[in-house]
Amino acid sequence: MAMSTDASAVPPVVPFASRLKTGRALALDVWSIYNAANLPADCINLGQGYMNFPPPQWVRDAATEALNTTVGNHYSHPKGRIRLREAIREFYSPKFTCLGGRKLDVENEILVSSGANEGQYAMWTAFLEPGDEVILFEPFFDQYLPSITFNAGVPVYVPLHPPASDKPNPTSGDWTIDFDELHRAITPRTKMIVVNTPHNPVGKVFTLEELQKIANVAQEHNLLVMSDEVYEALTFDGKEHIRIANLPGMWERTVTVGSAGKLFAATGWRVGWLIGPPDLIRPTLAATTRIVFCSNSPLQEAAAAGLEEADKRGYFEQTVNEYKVRRDTLLRAFDEIGLAYSLPEGSYFVLLDISRVQVPEDYPFPVTLNGRGKDFKAAWFIAQEIGVSSIPVSEFYCQEHQQIGERFIRFAFCKDVPLLEAASQRLLKLKQYIR
Repeated sequence: MAMSTDASAVPPVVPFASRLKTGRALALDVWSIYNAANLPADCINLGQGYMNFPPPQWVRDAATEALNTTVGNHYSHPKGRIRLREAIREFYSPKFTCLGGRKLDVENEILVSSGANEGQYAMWTAFLEPGDEVILFEPFFDQYLPSITFNAGVPVYVPLHPPASDKPNPTSGDWTIDFDELHRAITPRTKMIVVNTPHNPVGKVFTLEELQKIANVAQEHNLLVMSDEVYEALTFDGKEHIRIANLPGMWERTVTVGSAGKLFAATGWRVGWLIGPPDLIRPTLAATTRIVFCSNSPLQEAAAAGLEEADKRGYFEQTVNEYKVRRDTLLRAFDEIGLAYSLPEGSYFVLLDISRVQVPEDYPFPVTLNGRGKDFKAAWFIAQEIGVSSIPVSEFYCQEHQQIGERFIRFAFCKDVPLLEAASQRLLKLKQYIR
């Protein structure tokens, strides 16, 4: 008997877990729709946030050195390799002024994870009871959603409000929280607030005033805070990265998330870390030990070398300067086209306002865009006809707030300058579609 090649033609012998039906886990996501296989072969990918250049040579050399040892190829402690934990201690202790001058405890206040994502997942595993609510500021990093729902949590959405479309020279700082909305979102089931600064995808660097208001809410309602700071080293135009854990009363209830992949242009290494008080790190360690047991050993050694050497080499100052050149290369193209954008003050993303882009009404869009926001069609059209891919921002909103994000598409400028210049030349062709 011939077997059907249609995977949906017959039900599975054993049904999968119902949790996979939550958090959009089974939905056709934006990364699948805008996959390179669906786009022109020569399309320039400014959609996904990975680099097209390697980590620094001295960091790669440390990875090679670790691979050439015996111990570097075997299990690490679930807490992370001691060299990396000590490097995190030395690098971050001065940055956590809330510690009063003491150093972080490598045994109880630092946890290495298999990328920032896994560390966040482990914390949700450790702290969420069924029905516990987690506040997400929209637009949000899409991995948050299934990580929360898989752990029986309930996401609650509070949007960042974009600047008015007619505001001259808007910046990422003009995306603001309505704190009345935040207060109304709190219920007796609220367990945690997720803060992402510098922000993906907006590029917003939260101010001290904003973080203090969030801290006040967390303390008033006895909430945890997960502070996703993976873009901590990328702030521009004099903006200061402020750690919410340093605010009075916040160390005890905050876990700060970091990433070697973002710091050292090594996103495939999957090495991250959590920093926080023992009462938050110990339960998360118990969870991560059962999820992955330990993280990649040789690349932990390389990440340690990166942190040990970065300040001496002036690495982060150089990185910011290089990223500013990349950012400004892309922004010059948007200026020449005549489209507004939110000037990013942090991270390596910029949101372009496409409300004035006139996509032909009879353009043959794929059925996968049916029911999606206007930004999905604009991003598809630009990828197919202009040859530069981006990501529609409404993907990072709940359905109720989708219309807020439809004005924008996200471009990543974590690419080398020649590629950004080539993309800029192509984007100039957008002029003919602006109304």
